[in-house]
Amino acid sequence: MVKLSHALLLAGGAATAASCSSNKAEIPPERPNVLFILADDLGWGDLGCYGQERFSTPNIDALAAAGLRFTQSYSGTTVSAPSRSCLITGTHSGHTAIRGNRELAPEGQFPLPAGAQTLFHDFRNAGYTTGAFGKWGLGFVGSSGDPEAQGVDRFYGFNCQLLAHSYYPDHLWDNGKRIELPDNRNDDSYGSGSYAPDLIHAKALEFLEGAAQDGKPFFLWYPTTIPHAELLVPEDSIIQNLRGKYPETPFQGARPGDPYFLKGAYVAQEHPHATFAAMVSRLDHYVGELVDRLKELGLYENTLIIFSSDNGPHLEGGADPDFFNSNGPWRGYKRDVYEGGIRVPLIVSWPGHIAPGTQTDFLCSFWDLMPTFRELTGSGSAEGMDGVSLLPLLTGAKGQKEHDYLYFEFQEMNGRQAVRQGPWKLVHMAIRSDNPRLELYNLDEDPGETHDLSASMPRKVQELKALMDQAHIPNPDFPVLKGE
Repeated sequence: MVKLSHALLLAGGAATAASCSSNKAEIPPERPNVLFILADDLGWGDLGCYGQERFSTPNIDALAAAGLRFTQSYSGTTVSAPSRSCLITGTHSGHTAIRGNRELAPEGQFPLPAGAQTLFHDFRNAGYTTGAFGKWGLGFVGSSGDPEAQGVDRFYGFNCQLLAHSYYPDHLWDNGKRIELPDNRNDDSYGSGSYAPDLIHAKALEFLEGAAQDGKPFFLWYPTTIPHAELLVPEDSIIQNLRGKYPETPFQGARPGDPYFLKGAYVAQEHPHATFAAMVSRLDHYVGELVDRLKELGLYENTLIIFSSDNGPHLEGGADPDFFNSNGPWRGYKRDVYEGGIRVPLIVSWPGHIAPGTQTDFLCSFWDLMPTFRELTGSGSAEGMDGVSLLPLLTGAKGQKEHDYLYFEFQEMNGRQAVRQGPWKLVHMAIRSDNPRLELYNLDEDPGETHDLSASMPRKVQELKALMDQAHIPNPDFPVLKGE
Protein backbone atom coordinates (compact mmCIF):
# COMPACT_ATOMS: atom_id res chain seq x y z
CA MET A 1 0.00 0.00 0.00
CA VAL A 2 1.16 3.53 -0.77
CA LYS A 3 1.28 5.81 2.25
CA LEU A 4 0.76 9.49 1.62
CA SER A 5 3.19 12.22 2.53
CA HIS A 6 2.21 15.85 3.06
CA ALA A 7 5.67 17.48 2.93
CA LEU A 8 4.90 18.93 -0.49
CA LEU A 9 5.15 22.29 -2.21
CA LEU A 10 2.43 24.60 -3.53
CA ALA A 11 2.95 26.74 -6.61
CA GLY A 12 0.77 28.88 -8.85
CA GLY A 13 -2.40 28.18 -6.85
CA ALA A 14 -2.40 24.51 -7.81
CA ALA A 15 -1.13 21.56 -5.88
CA THR A 16 2.21 20.32 -7.11
CA ALA A 17 4.36 17.61 -5.65
CA ALA A 18 7.83 16.88 -4.46
CA SER A 19 9.63 13.81 -5.69
CA CYS A 20 11.73 11.66 -3.43
CA SER A 21 13.74 10.39 -6.38
CA SER A 22 14.77 11.53 -9.85
CA ASN A 23 14.23 8.03 -11.26
CA LYS A 24 11.65 7.99 -14.04
CA ALA A 25 9.33 5.20 -15.04
CA GLU A 26 10.82 3.07 -17.76
CA ILE A 27 8.89 3.61 -21.00
CA PRO A 28 8.87 0.69 -23.40
CA PRO A 29 10.66 1.13 -26.75
CA GLU A 30 7.35 0.57 -28.56
CA ARG A 31 4.80 3.12 -27.41
CA PRO A 32 1.71 1.37 -26.07
CA ASN A 33 -1.79 1.79 -27.39
CA VAL A 34 -4.29 3.17 -24.88
CA LEU A 35 -7.93 2.11 -24.44
CA PHE A 36 -9.83 4.24 -21.91
CA ILE A 37 -13.33 3.01 -21.02
CA LEU A 38 -15.37 5.59 -19.10
CA ALA A 39 -18.74 4.52 -17.70
CA ASP A 40 -21.51 7.08 -17.11
CA ASP A 41 -22.78 7.39 -13.52
CA LEU A 42 -21.46 3.96 -12.54
CA GLY A 43 -21.04 3.84 -8.77
CA TRP A 44 -17.99 2.64 -6.84
CA GLY A 45 -19.95 -0.42 -5.72
CA ASP A 46 -21.47 -1.37 -9.10
CA LEU A 47 -18.66 -3.78 -10.00
CA GLY A 48 -18.02 -7.23 -8.59
CA CYS A 49 -14.39 -6.37 -7.88
CA TYR A 50 -15.61 -3.43 -5.73
CA GLY A 51 -18.21 -5.45 -3.83
CA GLN A 52 -21.32 -5.72 -6.04
CA GLU A 53 -23.31 -8.82 -5.05
CA ARG A 54 -26.65 -8.56 -6.86
CA PHE A 55 -25.27 -9.04 -10.39
CA SER A 56 -21.90 -9.97 -11.87
CA THR A 57 -19.32 -8.13 -13.97
CA PRO A 58 -16.88 -10.91 -14.93
CA ASN A 59 -15.08 -9.10 -17.76
CA ILE A 60 -14.40 -5.92 -15.80
CA ASP A 61 -13.40 -8.03 -12.80
CA ALA A 62 -10.95 -9.85 -15.10
CA LEU A 63 -9.35 -6.50 -15.97
CA ALA A 64 -8.83 -5.88 -12.25
CA ALA A 65 -7.39 -9.38 -11.81
CA ALA A 66 -4.98 -8.71 -14.67
CA GLY A 67 -3.87 -5.32 -13.37
CA LEU A 68 -4.12 -2.68 -10.66
CA ARG A 69 -7.26 -1.69 -8.73
CA PHE A 70 -7.37 1.74 -7.06
CA THR A 71 -9.32 2.28 -3.84
CA GLN A 72 -8.82 6.06 -3.45
CA SER A 73 -9.46 7.30 -6.97
CA TYR A 74 -11.60 10.37 -7.62
CA SER A 75 -13.42 11.69 -10.65
CA GLY A 76 -13.01 15.28 -11.84
CA THR A 77 -16.14 16.35 -10.01
CA THR A 78 -19.66 15.14 -9.35
CA VAL A 79 -21.38 15.62 -12.75
CA SER A 80 -20.53 14.71 -16.29
CA ALA A 81 -19.27 17.65 -18.37
CA PRO A 82 -16.92 19.27 -15.82
CA SER A 83 -15.63 15.86 -14.73
CA ARG A 84 -14.68 15.08 -18.35
CA SER A 85 -13.17 18.53 -18.74
CA CYS A 86 -10.88 17.78 -15.79
CA LEU A 87 -10.00 14.43 -17.32
CA ILE A 88 -9.00 15.61 -20.78
CA THR A 89 -7.23 18.85 -19.73
CA GLY A 90 -5.33 17.73 -16.61
CA THR A 91 -6.91 20.44 -14.45
CA HIS A 92 -9.10 20.21 -11.35
CA SER A 93 -12.58 21.70 -11.18
CA GLY A 94 -11.34 24.96 -9.66
CA HIS A 95 -9.25 25.62 -12.78
CA THR A 96 -10.87 23.73 -15.64
CA ALA A 97 -12.80 25.60 -18.32
CA ILE A 98 -16.07 23.66 -18.00
CA ARG A 99 -17.57 23.80 -14.49
CA GLY A 100 -21.13 22.54 -15.07
CA ASN A 101 -23.67 20.83 -17.32
CA ARG A 102 -24.71 24.00 -19.12
CA GLU A 103 -26.93 23.47 -22.17
CA LEU A 104 -26.54 25.64 -25.29
CA ALA A 105 -28.37 25.81 -28.60
CA PRO A 106 -28.51 24.27 -31.10
CA GLU A 107 -27.50 20.96 -29.52
CA GLY A 108 -24.84 20.44 -26.91
CA GLN A 109 -23.10 21.93 -23.91
CA PHE A 110 -20.86 24.89 -23.13
CA PRO A 111 -17.73 24.36 -25.29
CA LEU A 112 -14.11 23.95 -24.38
CA PRO A 113 -12.27 27.07 -25.52
CA ALA A 114 -10.30 27.15 -28.75
CA GLY A 115 -7.01 27.36 -26.88
CA ALA A 116 -7.62 24.30 -24.71
CA GLN A 117 -4.84 21.70 -24.70
CA THR A 118 -6.35 18.25 -24.43
CA LEU A 119 -4.93 14.77 -24.10
CA PHE A 120 -6.21 14.14 -27.64
CA HIS A 121 -3.86 16.86 -28.91
CA ASP A 122 -1.03 15.25 -26.96
CA PHE A 123 -1.65 11.81 -28.40
CA ARG A 124 -2.00 13.17 -31.92
CA ASN A 125 1.24 15.14 -31.57
CA ALA A 126 2.95 11.93 -30.41
CA GLY A 127 1.92 10.16 -33.62
CA TYR A 128 -1.20 8.41 -32.32
CA THR A 129 -4.53 7.99 -34.08
CA THR A 130 -7.24 9.27 -31.75
CA GLY A 131 -10.86 8.15 -31.48
CA ALA A 132 -13.78 8.91 -29.19
CA PHE A 133 -16.89 6.75 -29.22
CA GLY A 134 -19.82 7.52 -26.95
CA LYS A 135 -20.88 10.73 -25.22
CA TRP A 136 -18.99 14.01 -25.69
CA GLY A 137 -20.80 16.88 -23.92
CA LEU A 138 -17.93 19.40 -24.24
CA GLY A 139 -19.09 21.54 -27.14
CA PHE A 140 -21.65 21.32 -29.93
CA VAL A 141 -20.75 20.47 -33.52
CA GLY A 142 -18.88 23.30 -35.19
CA SER A 143 -17.98 25.03 -31.91
CA SER A 144 -14.54 25.38 -30.34
CA GLY A 145 -15.39 22.32 -28.25
CA ASP A 146 -16.25 20.09 -31.21
CA PRO A 147 -14.33 16.79 -30.87
CA GLU A 148 -12.49 17.42 -34.15
CA ALA A 149 -11.39 20.83 -32.86
CA GLN A 150 -10.03 19.22 -29.70
CA GLY A 151 -7.75 16.65 -31.34
CA VAL A 152 -10.12 13.74 -32.04
CA ASP A 153 -9.53 12.09 -35.43
CA ARG A 154 -12.73 10.04 -35.35
CA PHE A 155 -15.82 10.67 -33.23
CA TYR A 156 -19.04 8.67 -33.29
CA GLY A 157 -21.86 9.00 -30.82
CA PHE A 158 -23.80 11.67 -28.93
CA ASN A 159 -22.45 15.20 -29.07
CA CYS A 160 -25.10 16.43 -26.61
CA GLN A 161 -25.27 14.75 -23.22
CA LEU A 162 -28.89 15.83 -22.71
CA LEU A 163 -29.97 13.97 -25.85
CA ALA A 164 -27.82 11.06 -24.65
CA HIS A 165 -30.51 10.43 -22.02
CA SER A 166 -32.36 8.55 -24.79
CA TYR A 167 -31.02 5.13 -25.74
CA TYR A 168 -33.02 5.03 -28.98
CA PRO A 169 -32.28 8.55 -30.32
CA ASP A 170 -33.32 9.84 -33.74
CA HIS A 171 -29.71 10.64 -34.67
CA LEU A 172 -26.05 10.32 -33.73
CA TRP A 173 -22.95 12.14 -35.00
CA ASP A 174 -20.09 10.78 -37.12
CA ASN A 175 -17.56 13.57 -36.73
CA GLY A 176 -19.50 16.56 -38.14
CA LYS A 177 -22.05 14.48 -40.05
CA ARG A 178 -25.49 13.91 -38.55
CA ILE A 179 -26.48 10.23 -38.85
CA GLU A 180 -30.24 9.77 -38.94
CA LEU A 181 -31.75 6.71 -37.24
CA PRO A 182 -35.17 6.49 -38.91
CA ASP A 183 -36.18 3.28 -37.10
CA ASN A 184 -36.04 5.11 -33.76
CA ARG A 185 -39.36 6.94 -33.65
CA ASN A 186 -41.22 8.97 -31.06
CA ASP A 187 -44.18 6.61 -30.98
CA ASP A 188 -45.23 3.30 -29.45
CA SER A 189 -42.46 1.51 -31.38
CA TYR A 190 -39.83 3.28 -29.25
CA GLY A 191 -37.39 0.74 -27.85
CA SER A 192 -37.49 -1.65 -30.79
CA GLY A 193 -35.13 0.11 -33.21
CA SER A 194 -31.39 0.79 -33.07
CA TYR A 195 -29.90 0.78 -29.55
CA ALA A 196 -27.35 3.59 -29.56
CA PRO A 197 -24.73 1.90 -27.32
CA ASP A 198 -24.71 -1.10 -29.67
CA LEU A 199 -24.14 1.17 -32.69
CA ILE A 200 -21.39 3.07 -30.90
CA HIS A 201 -19.73 -0.13 -29.72
CA ALA A 202 -19.64 -1.50 -33.27
CA LYS A 203 -17.87 1.67 -34.48
CA ALA A 204 -15.30 1.37 -31.68
CA LEU A 205 -14.53 -2.19 -32.76
CA GLU A 206 -14.13 -0.96 -36.35
CA PHE A 207 -11.68 1.66 -35.08
CA LEU A 208 -9.56 -1.08 -33.50
CA GLU A 209 -9.55 -3.03 -36.74
CA GLY A 210 -8.44 0.06 -38.65
CA ALA A 211 -5.71 0.75 -36.11
CA ALA A 212 -4.39 -2.80 -36.54
CA GLN A 213 -4.22 -2.29 -40.30
CA ASP A 214 -2.45 1.08 -40.36
CA GLY A 215 0.09 0.08 -37.68
CA LYS A 216 0.08 3.42 -35.83
CA PRO A 217 -0.40 3.51 -32.06
CA PHE A 218 -3.89 4.56 -31.05
CA PHE A 219 -5.74 6.26 -28.23
CA LEU A 220 -9.35 5.06 -28.03
CA TRP A 221 -11.61 6.89 -25.60
CA TYR A 222 -14.83 4.96 -24.98
CA PRO A 223 -17.15 7.23 -22.92
CA THR A 224 -20.22 4.99 -22.93
CA THR A 225 -23.62 6.31 -21.84
CA ILE A 226 -24.25 3.18 -19.72
CA PRO A 227 -25.65 3.01 -17.03
CA HIS A 228 -26.95 6.58 -17.04
CA ALA A 229 -30.73 6.87 -16.95
CA GLU A 230 -32.88 6.22 -18.91
CA LEU A 231 -33.21 2.61 -17.88
CA LEU A 232 -33.59 0.70 -21.13
CA VAL A 233 -31.97 -2.25 -22.91
CA PRO A 234 -32.84 -4.35 -25.97
CA GLU A 235 -35.14 -7.29 -25.43
CA ASP A 236 -32.46 -9.95 -25.43
CA SER A 237 -31.29 -12.74 -23.15
CA ILE A 238 -29.56 -10.42 -20.67
CA ILE A 239 -32.75 -8.68 -19.56
CA GLN A 240 -34.87 -11.80 -19.94
CA ASN A 241 -32.64 -13.67 -17.49
CA LEU A 242 -32.88 -10.87 -14.92
CA ARG A 243 -36.60 -10.07 -14.90
CA GLY A 244 -38.22 -11.58 -11.83
CA LYS A 245 -34.93 -11.75 -9.94
CA TYR A 246 -35.48 -8.51 -7.99
CA PRO A 247 -38.41 -6.76 -6.30
CA GLU A 248 -39.70 -4.01 -8.59
CA THR A 249 -41.52 -0.70 -8.30
CA PRO A 250 -42.33 0.61 -11.79
CA PHE A 251 -40.91 4.03 -12.70
CA GLN A 252 -43.57 6.40 -13.98
CA GLY A 253 -41.46 8.30 -16.46
CA ALA A 254 -42.01 9.86 -19.86
CA ARG A 255 -43.77 8.09 -22.70
CA PRO A 256 -43.65 8.51 -26.50
CA GLY A 257 -45.40 11.70 -27.55
CA ASP A 258 -44.63 13.59 -24.34
CA PRO A 259 -43.18 17.07 -25.01
CA TYR A 260 -39.66 16.24 -23.80
CA PHE A 261 -39.49 12.67 -25.05
CA LEU A 262 -36.16 12.17 -26.94
CA LYS A 263 -35.13 15.57 -25.56
CA GLY A 264 -33.84 14.62 -22.13
CA ALA A 265 -36.83 13.00 -20.42
CA TYR A 266 -36.42 9.49 -18.99
CA VAL A 267 -38.67 6.73 -20.33
CA ALA A 268 -41.10 4.87 -18.07
CA GLN A 269 -39.82 1.46 -16.94
CA GLU A 270 -41.75 -1.47 -15.45
CA HIS A 271 -38.63 -3.32 -14.25
CA PRO A 272 -36.06 -0.71 -13.16
CA HIS A 273 -33.95 -3.03 -10.99
CA ALA A 274 -33.63 -5.75 -13.62
CA THR A 275 -32.97 -3.18 -16.33
CA PHE A 276 -30.21 -1.46 -14.39
CA ALA A 277 -28.50 -4.80 -13.76
CA ALA A 278 -28.92 -5.67 -17.44
CA MET A 279 -27.35 -2.34 -18.50
CA VAL A 280 -24.25 -2.85 -16.38
CA SER A 281 -24.07 -6.46 -17.58
CA ARG A 282 -24.26 -5.20 -21.16
CA LEU A 283 -21.39 -2.79 -20.48
CA ASP A 284 -19.42 -5.68 -19.02
CA HIS A 285 -20.10 -7.63 -22.22
CA TYR A 286 -18.84 -4.69 -24.29
CA VAL A 287 -15.64 -4.61 -22.22
CA GLY A 288 -15.14 -8.32 -22.84
CA GLU A 289 -15.58 -7.82 -26.59
CA LEU A 290 -13.10 -4.94 -26.67
CA VAL A 291 -10.46 -7.01 -24.87
CA ASP A 292 -11.14 -10.04 -27.06
CA ARG A 293 -10.82 -7.93 -30.23
CA LEU A 294 -7.50 -6.54 -29.02
CA LYS A 295 -6.28 -10.10 -28.55
CA GLU A 296 -7.59 -11.24 -31.95
CA LEU A 297 -5.81 -8.34 -33.65
CA GLY A 298 -2.53 -8.96 -31.82
CA LEU A 299 -2.78 -5.61 -30.00
CA TYR A 300 -3.52 -6.68 -26.43
CA GLU A 301 0.05 -7.19 -25.20
CA ASN A 302 0.93 -3.61 -26.13
CA THR A 303 -2.24 -1.90 -24.91
CA LEU A 304 -2.74 -0.01 -21.64
CA ILE A 305 -6.41 -0.40 -20.62
CA ILE A 306 -8.11 1.95 -18.16
CA PHE A 307 -11.63 1.60 -16.77
CA SER A 308 -13.39 4.23 -14.65
CA SER A 309 -16.61 6.22 -14.20
CA ASP A 310 -17.28 9.94 -14.60
CA ASN A 311 -18.93 10.41 -11.17
CA GLY A 312 -21.01 8.61 -8.58
CA PRO A 313 -24.39 6.88 -9.09
CA HIS A 314 -27.49 8.85 -10.03
CA LEU A 315 -31.01 8.86 -8.59
CA GLU A 316 -32.92 9.78 -11.76
CA GLY A 317 -35.03 7.71 -14.11
CA GLY A 318 -35.98 4.99 -11.63
CA ALA A 319 -32.42 4.16 -10.61
CA ASP A 320 -32.06 2.78 -7.08
CA PRO A 321 -28.43 2.97 -5.93
CA ASP A 322 -29.34 2.05 -2.36
CA PHE A 323 -30.81 -1.30 -3.48
CA PHE A 324 -27.62 -2.17 -5.36
CA ASN A 325 -25.27 -0.51 -2.83
CA SER A 326 -23.93 1.40 -5.84
CA ASN A 327 -21.95 3.90 -3.78
CA GLY A 328 -20.40 1.19 -1.61
CA PRO A 329 -19.55 2.41 1.89
CA TRP A 330 -19.58 6.07 0.88
CA ARG A 331 -22.13 8.76 1.64
CA GLY A 332 -23.83 10.58 -1.21
CA TYR A 333 -24.62 10.27 -4.89
CA LYS A 334 -24.10 12.16 -8.12
CA ARG A 335 -24.17 15.95 -7.47
CA ASP A 336 -22.80 15.46 -3.95
CA VAL A 337 -19.22 16.31 -3.07
CA TYR A 338 -19.38 13.66 -0.37
CA GLU A 339 -17.39 10.54 -1.23
CA GLY A 340 -20.28 8.77 -2.95
CA GLY A 341 -20.49 11.50 -5.57
CA ILE A 342 -16.79 11.69 -6.47
CA ARG A 343 -14.99 8.48 -5.44
CA VAL A 344 -15.02 6.16 -8.44
CA PRO A 345 -13.61 2.81 -9.54
CA LEU A 346 -10.30 2.93 -11.38
CA ILE A 347 -8.73 -0.17 -12.93
CA VAL A 348 -5.55 -0.16 -15.01
CA SER A 349 -4.22 -3.16 -16.91
CA TRP A 350 -1.02 -3.29 -18.98
CA PRO A 351 0.44 -6.74 -19.71
CA GLY A 352 4.08 -7.07 -18.79
CA HIS A 353 4.24 -3.70 -17.04
CA ILE A 354 1.59 -3.70 -14.30
CA ALA A 355 1.64 -6.57 -11.85
CA PRO A 356 -1.62 -8.54 -12.03
CA GLY A 357 -4.02 -8.72 -9.09
CA THR A 358 -2.60 -5.68 -7.31
CA GLN A 359 -4.30 -2.91 -5.34
CA THR A 360 -3.28 0.57 -4.22
CA ASP A 361 -4.66 3.19 -1.86
CA PHE A 362 -2.74 5.94 -3.69
CA LEU A 363 -4.74 9.17 -3.67
CA CYS A 364 -5.39 10.25 -7.26
CA SER A 365 -7.94 11.88 -9.55
CA PHE A 366 -8.92 12.41 -13.17
CA TRP A 367 -6.50 15.28 -13.62
CA ASP A 368 -3.59 12.87 -13.08
CA LEU A 369 -4.31 11.01 -16.31
CA MET A 370 -3.14 13.64 -18.80
CA PRO A 371 0.28 13.98 -17.10
CA THR A 372 0.48 10.17 -17.02
CA PHE A 373 -0.17 9.95 -20.75
CA ARG A 374 2.34 12.73 -21.43
CA GLU A 375 5.08 10.80 -19.67
CA LEU A 376 3.96 7.57 -21.32
CA THR A 377 4.25 9.01 -24.83
CA GLY A 378 7.06 11.49 -24.20
CA SER A 379 4.77 14.30 -25.36
CA GLY A 380 5.41 16.72 -22.49
CA SER A 381 5.48 17.33 -18.76
CA ALA A 382 2.83 18.07 -16.15
CA GLU A 383 3.85 21.73 -15.98
CA GLY A 384 0.80 23.99 -15.94
CA MET A 385 -1.55 21.19 -14.91
CA ASP A 386 -2.89 20.13 -11.53
CA GLY A 387 -2.15 16.44 -11.96
CA VAL A 388 0.89 14.25 -11.40
CA SER A 389 1.99 11.39 -13.61
CA LEU A 390 1.01 7.98 -12.24
CA LEU A 391 3.43 6.12 -14.50
CA PRO A 392 5.98 5.35 -11.74
CA LEU A 393 3.20 3.86 -9.61
CA LEU A 394 1.89 1.80 -12.53
CA THR A 395 5.27 0.39 -13.48
CA GLY A 396 6.75 0.01 -10.00
CA ALA A 397 9.44 2.63 -10.60
CA LYS A 398 10.74 4.97 -7.91
CA GLY A 399 9.88 8.65 -7.67
CA GLN A 400 6.09 8.65 -7.64
CA LYS A 401 4.92 12.18 -6.85
CA GLU A 402 1.99 12.70 -4.51
CA HIS A 403 -0.69 15.33 -4.07
CA ASP A 404 -0.76 17.64 -1.12
CA TYR A 405 -4.52 17.87 -1.53
CA LEU A 406 -7.38 17.30 -3.99
CA TYR A 407 -10.02 19.95 -4.68
CA PHE A 408 -13.57 19.67 -6.06
CA GLU A 409 -16.35 22.13 -6.79
CA PHE A 410 -19.89 21.95 -8.14
CA GLN A 411 -21.68 25.04 -9.41
CA GLU A 412 -25.31 23.88 -9.13
CA MET A 413 -27.52 23.47 -6.03
CA ASN A 414 -26.27 26.74 -4.52
CA GLY A 415 -22.64 25.76 -5.00
CA ARG A 416 -20.57 23.09 -3.27
CA GLN A 417 -16.86 22.58 -2.63
CA ALA A 418 -14.68 19.91 -1.06
CA VAL A 419 -11.00 19.50 -0.30
CA ARG A 420 -9.26 16.26 0.66
CA GLN A 421 -5.86 16.31 2.38
CA GLY A 422 -4.63 13.03 3.84
CA PRO A 423 -7.46 11.66 6.02
CA TRP A 424 -9.13 15.08 6.29
CA LYS A 425 -12.09 16.20 4.19
CA LEU A 426 -13.68 19.66 4.33
CA VAL A 427 -17.05 20.12 2.65
CA HIS A 428 -18.52 23.55 1.90
CA MET A 429 -22.28 23.36 1.31
CA ALA A 430 -24.98 25.82 0.13
CA ILE A 431 -22.35 28.43 -0.67
CA ARG A 432 -24.69 30.87 -2.44
CA SER A 433 -27.48 30.52 0.12
CA ASP A 434 -28.06 32.60 3.24
CA ASN A 435 -26.86 29.70 5.39
CA PRO A 436 -23.63 28.24 4.00
CA ARG A 437 -21.93 25.65 6.15
CA LEU A 438 -18.58 23.93 6.54
CA GLU A 439 -18.32 20.27 7.55
CA LEU A 440 -15.13 18.47 8.58
CA TYR A 441 -14.57 14.70 8.45
CA ASN A 442 -11.73 12.31 9.21
CA LEU A 443 -12.09 9.66 6.51
CA ASP A 444 -9.73 7.22 8.21
CA GLU A 445 -11.95 7.10 11.27
CA ASP A 446 -15.26 7.98 9.61
CA PRO A 447 -15.31 6.87 5.96
CA GLY A 448 -19.08 7.35 5.78
CA GLU A 449 -18.80 11.08 6.65
CA THR A 450 -21.32 10.85 9.49
CA HIS A 451 -19.51 12.76 12.27
CA ASP A 452 -18.93 16.45 11.56
CA LEU A 453 -15.86 17.63 13.51
CA SER A 454 -15.94 21.27 12.43
CA ALA A 455 -17.12 22.63 15.79
CA SER A 456 -14.39 20.85 17.75
CA MET A 457 -11.51 21.47 15.30
CA PRO A 458 -11.79 25.10 14.08
CA ARG A 459 -8.06 25.34 13.32
CA LYS A 460 -8.20 22.38 10.93
CA VAL A 461 -11.28 23.92 9.30
CA GLN A 462 -9.38 27.19 8.77
CA GLU A 463 -6.39 25.37 7.35
CA LEU A 464 -8.43 23.42 4.80
CA LYS A 465 -10.63 26.41 3.94
CA ALA A 466 -7.48 28.29 2.99
CA LEU A 467 -6.64 25.51 0.55
CA MET A 468 -10.16 25.75 -0.88
CA ASP A 469 -9.79 29.49 -1.40
CA GLN A 470 -6.41 28.98 -3.02
CA ALA A 471 -7.63 26.27 -5.39
CA HIS A 472 -10.69 28.08 -6.71
CA ILE A 473 -10.09 30.49 -9.58
CA PRO A 474 -13.36 32.29 -10.45
CA ASN A 475 -14.96 31.44 -13.79
CA PRO A 476 -17.66 33.95 -14.80
CA ASP A 477 -19.46 31.36 -16.90
CA PHE A 478 -19.85 29.04 -13.90
CA PRO A 479 -20.07 30.99 -10.59
CA VAL A 480 -19.77 28.88 -7.45
CA LEU A 481 -19.11 31.39 -4.70
CA LYS A 482 -21.32 34.23 -3.53
CA GLY A 483 -20.62 37.48 -5.36
CA GLU A 484 -18.93 35.95 -8.39
